[in-house]
Amino acid sequence: MASRRKTAKRPLWHPAFWGSWALVFVLWLLAYLPMGAKQRLGGSLGRLLARKLKSRARVADANLKACMPELDETARKQLVEDTFVASARGFLESTHAWWRDMAPYCERASIQGIEHLEKAKARGKGVLLIGGHYSIFDFALPLIACKLEKPGYMYRPNNNPVIDRMIERGRRRHFNIRPFTKRELRPMLSFLKQGGQVWFACDQDFGKKSEVFVPFFGVQAGCITSPSYIARESGAAVICVSHLRMPDGSYRVVFSPIREEFGDDLQKDAEVWNRFIETTIREQPDQYLWLHKRFKSRPAGATSVY
Repeated sequence: MASRRKTAKRPLWHPAFWGSWALVFVLWLLAYLPMGAKQRLGGSLGRLLARKLKSRARVADANLKACMPELDETARKQLVEDTFVASARGFLESTHAWWRDMAPYCERASIQGIEHLEKAKARGKGVLLIGGHYSIFDFALPLIACKLEKPGYMYRPNNNPVIDRMIERGRRRHFNIRPFTKRELRPMLSFLKQGGQVWFACDQDFGKKSEVFVPFFGVQAGCITSPSYIARESGAAVICVSHLRMPDGSYRVVFSPIREEFGDDLQKDAEVWNRFIETTIREQPDQYLWLHKRFKSRPAGATSVY
């Protein structure tokens, strides 16, 4: 925390950030590679990282061992590598979203459940879109935002202000999308009440902030209850949303039916969106961010997954 405050006080041109600016320049160059080249580079980079980032590979392996015990060691090892590949490709796709034209991808993406989204928007009380951390993340933001009239999203600022500037400028260039940090709940509630639509990926383990535990692939996972609070206070319609890169290289966004009565029962609400994410993962298991310690928080008496 002290380090974050220290960097926040420095101007962006401070010598301490010159390395970050060099990285931004390299990523800008990579953004102008053809998409096919990005996918090939992502495959090579992902396989390399799977060998080099051993601690992250162990986290992914532990997650998969807990969630998919039916996989033998060989299959699990392959899925860990596939996850690194999907994540590396997703990162390079993000550079495209930050600097390149996304219109062709918005036009070609397969959209399912658009009728549910239109029904939710027609209610006029805003829409809360609950998502997850799949491998296309920043790339998916404009694919979703292009179907919204008044888009917004929740995010956590990057500790490095140069990198944060790169990411947030890249996101905000699409469809006049409005960002909200976790400290901006009140403005976000007002935005929803005025008919805004906010995307919130709330599926990571937030440690001590976890308030309820619900099954995720049969394993008790710690969850925050912010989505329930937001839905209850704003009156927004709640929809779950997924975004995947399909095996043929196309992209697909799925909007669920409206989750009626969301906000009334914290436990049930968390079960609803965890079940939706689990169903999506089972379709394309490599697309989820297994590299994250999803089960860092444990219920009283439960053994550590890691």
